[in-house]
Amino acid sequence: MGYEDLRDWLSQVDRIGEVLRLSGADWNLEVGALCEIIVRESKKNVPLILFDEIQGYPKGKQLLFGLLSSVKRLALSVNLPLEYDSMMDFVKAFHGKIRSLEGVPPVLVSTGPVAENVMEGDQVDLYRFPIPFHHELDGGRYFGTANVVLTQHPDEGWYNLGTYRCMVHDKSALGLHISSGKHGRIHRDIYFERGQPMKVVVATGVDPALYLAASMEIPWGVSEYDYAGGLKGEPIRVMRGPYTGFPIPASAEIVVEGECYSSELRDEGPFGEWAGYYANRGLEKVPEPVIRVKRIMYRTDPILTGAQPSRPPQEDSLPRSIVRSGLLWEELEKAGVPDIKGVWCHGAGGSRLFTVVSIKQRYPGHARQAGVLASQVHSGAYVGRYVVVVDEDIDPSNTYDTLWAIATRSDPERSVEILRRCWSSSADPALPVEQKLFNSRCIIDACRPYEWKDKFYPVAETSLGFRAKLLKKWGEGILKGV
Repeated sequence: MGYEDLRDWLSQVDRIGEVLRLSGADWNLEVGALCEIIVRESKKNVPLILFDEIQGYPKGKQLLFGLLSSVKRLALSVNLPLEYDSMMDFVKAFHGKIRSLEGVPPVLVSTGPVAENVMEGDQVDLYRFPIPFHHELDGGRYFGTANVVLTQHPDEGWYNLGTYRCMVHDKSALGLHISSGKHGRIHRDIYFERGQPMKVVVATGVDPALYLAASMEIPWGVSEYDYAGGLKGEPIRVMRGPYTGFPIPASAEIVVEGECYSSELRDEGPFGEWAGYYANRGLEKVPEPVIRVKRIMYRTDPILTGAQPSRPPQEDSLPRSIVRSGLLWEELEKAGVPDIKGVWCHGAGGSRLFTVVSIKQRYPGHARQAGVLASQVHSGAYVGRYVVVVDEDIDPSNTYDTLWAIATRSDPERSVEILRRCWSSSADPALPVEQKLFNSRCIIDACRPYEWKDKFYPVAETSLGFRAKLLKKWGEGILKGV
């Protein structure tokens, strides 16, 4: 089941019954808070939330939250079946997808729907869009939360698309916050070290597969356009940005073109982030580069996409957990770790701070190898904290099973390793401001001790065979209402 662009994707999501429409909300705090409440109170799938008739704006200028917050929407975005028996089954399917992924380069077109309307020069006005004020303690309105930011390496020429937050300073200026070590930040640093301006594109309302690719840890130098095309199974259509010359998403809802200058910094933030805290510098504003907006293109009745980071569970908890789990699994296999049975990057840690890897132990040190590498390969290196390695009988996505394994198969004296001076971030809430460069990692080996694993105490539970026999005899109905 393919789709053309965000609008076609939205129509298909509507047909499977996952769209919640809300009219009359205020962009100032209400939209974000409603999203947060709905995510927390949803008993099953978190709906795709479409806001219209936003206070102060005409009907048709809409906000869309919760893009990938269900298995079906995430599966639709990457051309996978929509139904799975368990969360780990979906992680395995996604891992299989990226394991054999071949990039599909974008197709250059002369123009696209995003060029239907244009603002440039004195006409530029970001406030023409219902940009939300997300949290009560934020420092401003944020145009970029479910967006892609496009930059170009000044020497090698390749383009990076990342999801970086963009605060509105005024009608023609955006703040740009990118954490240290991110590819867009490296691009920026190279330009600024040379005293050169950096051209930037910020796009919102892009193809969900492209948004997903931009939020993933794609290897250095690999095009997110190619990766998104591979996920989707067909190329992303791009056109040349009239100001930057960059290949911009031709079917995006809104595209901003501009430039950053090393000499111009303005206070940005604070903003409630993915770990559930104002962890950059607390409520202190931080000087960040400014995008001077030169041109805005947008579709008629544009849909501005947003995300509401907050105390977990939040709208990105599910997709980030599934995607990072699949990526980490793939990177561990490429690093030489055999017999991985499952990976789960828990949403309680923003999919970064608490990771569980299930293996079938094949040799002494296998569990330690898996744990250490899971904390240091690309998908796990940024702001990691805990990695737990468990045996193959433990479902890593089942928190109760994982805690049972830690409590009954590990012993602190022999089961814990600490790695120091690892890659941290300004978003790390466990560190004071002056210690944000590095953090540590805790590797917990919660597997049966290798040297006596074959003699480890038997588990007291009904066998799978006897369970199946009983259910056949008594019928699945005995579980209804239990």
